[in-house]
Amino acid sequence: MSLERTEPNYFGAGPALLPTSVLQQAAKDMINFQGLGLGAGEISHRSAAGGNIIESTKKHLAELLDVPDTHEVFFMQGGGTTGFSAVPTNLSASFAKKTGKKGKPAYVITGSWSKKAAEEAQRLGFDPEIVVDSKKVDGKFGGIPAVEKWSIPADLSNTSYVYFCDNETVNGVEFPDFPFDKFPGVEIVADMSSNFLSKKIDVSKYGCILAGAQKNVGLAGITIYIIKKSLLEYPSDEELTKLNIPLTPIAFEFPIVVKNNSAYNTVPTFTVHIVDLVLQLLAEKGGLANQQKVNEEKAKLLYAALDKYPSVFNLPVEKSVRSKMNVVFTLAKGTDSDFLNAAEEKKLQGLKGHRSVGGMRASLYNAVSLDSVKLLCEFVEDFGSKNA
Repeated sequence: MSLERTEPNYFGAGPALLPTSVLQQAAKDMINFQGLGLGAGEISHRSAAGGNIIESTKKHLAELLDVPDTHEVFFMQGGGTTGFSAVPTNLSASFAKKTGKKGKPAYVITGSWSKKAAEEAQRLGFDPEIVVDSKKVDGKFGGIPAVEKWSIPADLSNTSYVYFCDNETVNGVEFPDFPFDKFPGVEIVADMSSNFLSKKIDVSKYGCILAGAQKNVGLAGITIYIIKKSLLEYPSDEELTKLNIPLTPIAFEFPIVVKNNSAYNTVPTFTVHIVDLVLQLLAEKGGLANQQKVNEEKAKLLYAALDKYPSVFNLPVEKSVRSKMNVVFTLAKGTDSDFLNAAEEKKLQGLKGHRSVGGMRASLYNAVSLDSVKLLCEFVEDFGSKNA
């Protein structure tokens, strides 16, 4: 079987496209990793080779994102859902260590994923403060209300953390900037699953960042975390129980995972290795400054093509907060199948919208080339002109 392939024009939201060169190297490493005679998925996560994979990936991520010494990088099984489910107990334990109180988290809801995260915090017994729910403000998910419209607690001393989703994969909404200066002294937790490493960020502003790898940096099954080292100190289990803070399952307790270098239990070394290959390729191509420039160009081209035919394409997201990763739209004329079937004929794949909202969604993750986006724009222009 050949390791060559025709470059796909694939716009799926995840698991998403990976660079062909990464997959080719990964295929070789799956058979024989660094001359060991074993594949990268067969070696023990606690062996020297397994430990080297973890250390190499941490190193390359820290270099690419300019992660400060105040923060720690680690990996856990799962995806974004595992991440937001693990946040309430972990961040509340950290808050309890500092204050002796359970505290109350605050959630910013701007789409499906932040809504799910808030619901999980509620289910786990943390009674989150909803700072803003854009659907309740605007009647739909498609914008981010101005900070002046947020219900920010006057006294933040009992706010354990603020949680938000930087890019809403389903709804196509992305924060254009960092609006959390109104929460001085409060730890900011960000789900960046679908725009991680798509742009430069100041990691020092965040208490915790989590990102499922399957969008921009790897395969499904691994989540990347970056957390302040100062947040890795917890009270005893007995103290947490007295404060009515549920205990975190041990495999997902952040200090335990960090102490064991992401290998407390069986971390999928092959999946982590693929992340490392992607990180190295990003660095070779000019780092995040270059990748951000390319991503901005891709989004600009596609939005311009769609905006050209307002009688054909409905774009539900306010222009100021349109996602550069997930471009969502519906048809004013024709049916979804008309568009999707015609796109498939052009070998433009993965454009069906999320089942909860329908329509179309073009995900422009890092591995989606500018050439692929130009082909999609040509198709949009053709479809738009014929149906206007």
